[in-house]
This record gives sequence, C-alpha cells and structure tokens, in this order.
Amino acid sequence: MAEGGGAVGAARDFAATVDPDVVVIFAPDHFNGFFYRQMPPFCLGVAARAVGDYSSLAGDLAVPSGLARELAGAVLAAGVDLPVSHLMEVDHATAQPLRELFGSLDARPVIPVFVNAAAPPLGPLSRARALGAAIGQFFAARDERVLFVGSGGISHDPPVPALDTAPAPVAERLVSGRPLTAEEAERKHTGAVAEGERLAAGTSDRMALTPDWDEAFLDLLATGKLTELDGWSNEEIGRHGGGAHEIRAWIAAYAALAAAGPYEVGYRYYRAIPEYIAGFAVTTALPVS
Repeated sequence: MAEGGGAVGAARDFAATVDPDVVVIFAPDHFNGFFYRQMPPFCLGVAARAVGDYSSLAGDLAVPSGLARELAGAVLAAGVDLPVSHLMEVDHATAQPLRELFGSLDARPVIPVFVNAAAPPLGPLSRARALGAAIGQFFAARDERVLFVGSGGISHDPPVPALDTAPAPVAERLVSGRPLTAEEAERKHTGAVAEGERLAAGTSDRMALTPDWDEAFLDLLATGKLTELDGWSNEEIGRHGGGAHEIRAWIAAYAALAAAGPYEVGYRYYRAIPEYIAGFAVTTALPVS
C-alpha cells in the first residue's frame, strides 16, 4: 500500500515541520479504556497509558500534567463540561497516530482527549465543535506550538458490540470494563480481520463504505464551514456505519485549529478500504497568516 504509506509519510513530514511543543490528540475509544460503568461524552487525560490493542504500542504517554489541568479548567470556564482522568487508558485510536507521527508514545508532550463515538447516547456534533473551539481558544492565547490531531475513521461499520444486543458476557464487560482474556482478545482480532475480508468480497452484513459522504465531509472541513455540520443528525451519521460517529474527533480538531482564525488544508488523501472496514483519510492544515 505505497499510496497510503505516502499519505502517512506526508502527515509525518508535516508534524516534523510544525515541531510542536505539545500535541493535543482527539480520539475515540473502542471499549478498551472507557466503559458503561461511567461513560462521559468527553474526557481529558492528566495522565494516560496506552493499552496496546491490535498490536499497537503500549505504555505511558508523556502528558504535561500541569498544562493539562490548566487546559481542563479553561475549557470548563468556557462552558464545556470536560471530565478529567488521572489514570486514562487509551487504545489504538490514540497510540497508532502517535507511533506513525513521532515513532513512539512519549516522543512529544501529549494531552489526550477522549471523544465518545461508540457508546450511545451520543450528543450533537455541535458539542464536539464547542469542545475543540474551547481548547483552541486556550492555546490561541499562549506561545506553545501546538499540533491538533483528530483520529478516527469516516464511514465504517465495524463489528463493535452494542450493549442492548450483545451476549450476556460481552454486555457485562461493556459495563464493568474487565480486561479481555487472551482468548477474547484473539477472537476480537481475528473476527475483525475476517469481517474485513467479507466486506471486501461483498459477503458481509455490515454497512458498505460510502466514499461520496466521506468526501463531502472532508470538503466541509476544507472550506471551514464547521457550523454546517451542526445540522447533521446522529441518525444521518449512523446510516454510514456505527463507526462514522468518529468524525466527532475530526470536528473537534478542526474547531481547535479554527480558533486561531482561518486555515488552509495543504494536503488531502482519501481511500475507501473495505478490507480495513473503513474510509480512511489524512489531511493537514495550517492557519492562514
């Protein structure tokens, strides 16, 4: 997949050029760190570790705890309810971008921000935009060079269990958050791979990818018309797969960037990859000076 590798390389080069003092990464979770025993719409990590699912990196993130606490206070003062965690666990949605951009989990100071996209009930997209705007306004008044990262797929319908329909042992874990057994982790991994193969072959019951919708979403981000996304209902988003709600992380990241003023997208790549059960994209953007 040289073309996709080129897209990741472009993002890596962009991150190196920005040379950030701190990275703020907005990312979902897939019932690896957040569970129904206590499911906030958002959460900021004052300290965090990656769990290492799907062969992603495991270990501690280099969270600047003082700055993270100050940021959380500013977001609350701006009117956005933002819980904090001093023991946040993040999964591949956070760990993979950090590895691809910087080579490790702790190469740069990182503030992780969880954005719920998998566990109903879900709030409106306007709340994700407000979260990003409040975080962006905090940094717009400071001197740090900040890289905002939004992590998540666009249209996709992965085999993530739903609380109301999951078998009793699975539903229990969705609530309790008990660690997966080795057998359960392997079954989860092989099941996802097999489902991707079926989707690519046209024999899967999962929702098909919708590249036109994905491109329309990327168009709105590129033009800066983020408020137009406020009118997208959760029902409409869900018609493009349960995982499509991960666009919330993208919206928060772009809203954070927009807090500094108009921006311009410099690089854009999109590819629908049914084998991976997702529409994938990479974009980079900078404020217009």
